[in-house]
Amino acid sequence: MTGNETTNQSPEQPRNQSPAHKRDLTRRKVVVAGGAAVAAVGVGGGLAASAFADGTSPIAPGKSTASGGEACYTLTSETTEGPYYIDADKIRQDITEDEEGIPMALTLKVIDSETCKPVKNAAVDVWHCTALGVYSGYEAMGSGGGGGGGAPTDAPSGTPTDAPSGTPTGEPPSGAPSGGTGGGHSEPTDDERYLRGTWKTDKRGYVTFKTVFPGWYQGRCVHIHVKVHVDGEWTDAGYEGGHTCHTGQLFFDEKSVLASATVEPYSTNTTTRTTLTEDTIYPQNGHEGGLLYLDYDKKRIAKGVRAHLTMGVAPDETHDSTDTQPSASASASASS
Repeated sequence: MTGNETTNQSPEQPRNQSPAHKRDLTRRKVVVAGGAAVAAVGVGGGLAASAFADGTSPIAPGKSTASGGEACYTLTSETTEGPYYIDADKIRQDITEDEEGIPMALTLKVIDSETCKPVKNAAVDVWHCTALGVYSGYEAMGSGGGGGGGAPTDAPSGTPTDAPSGTPTGEPPSGAPSGGTGGGHSEPTDDERYLRGTWKTDKRGYVTFKTVFPGWYQGRCVHIHVKVHVDGEWTDAGYEGGHTCHTGQLFFDEKSVLASATVEPYSTNTTTRTTLTEDTIYPQNGHEGGLLYLDYDKKRIAKGVRAHLTMGVAPDETHDSTDTQPSASASASASS
């Protein structure tokens, strides 16, 4: 399967070639996936707009609150990479492939939290599970609790009927996604790569991905993984060198998750769901901790969701996989 779209290609963007899957501990190299060329699209551009049936575009996040300058943000919290990262397998903005789910345009803005200036030409990785809680590349791991394929349950009206009443106890079943709470990296079990992708921030620090609203699996709330790589070089072969300055996760408020759970195929996911406040990875500190801003029709969420967040990073630092504590504030906070 492939999720790449054919559009006019920006001269600044890499050309797609055959994929290669290599991890180099001393020199990070990203190889472009095979397929058609993909155009760089800014906020409100064609890619984001095409995520929705009505052709509308995402709202513009991160507007400046100061005249003539960028808005300042706190340093975004570092969290664990989790066991299911595959090193920038596909250079693309449309990561949907054939996966079912609520269309979602995810727009991220990356800024230097100290100077408040956009971080341009960074490589941003995102990856997340399907509506039924499965990660591509790890289909043999299942969905973490036997859910994701059972008979449809009644749509939640306030809280899920099977919502846990307190903090989850015990470990997930053997082979189930654990959200990075232990065990380190797991080697892929298959060649699928849906709902994964890497793209380049533009001169304003923006990057937009076309995907679907994630589902859930046992032991974790709904989330998206993200990495930001800087100081590397974009070449015809992809992105080479540099270092990872941010490893984090993006989160969804309970109201939006409950709304998504009324829509198929999410409504068929019978796995016990962990709420945002029960999650052991979310640092419980709002947007600084990765909580996304969401925009959607509250009566028709199935039409699509626009998600956005400005992430303040420290480009000179390295945060590649194991940070778990929220970072200290580096600048004055502002809404995105």
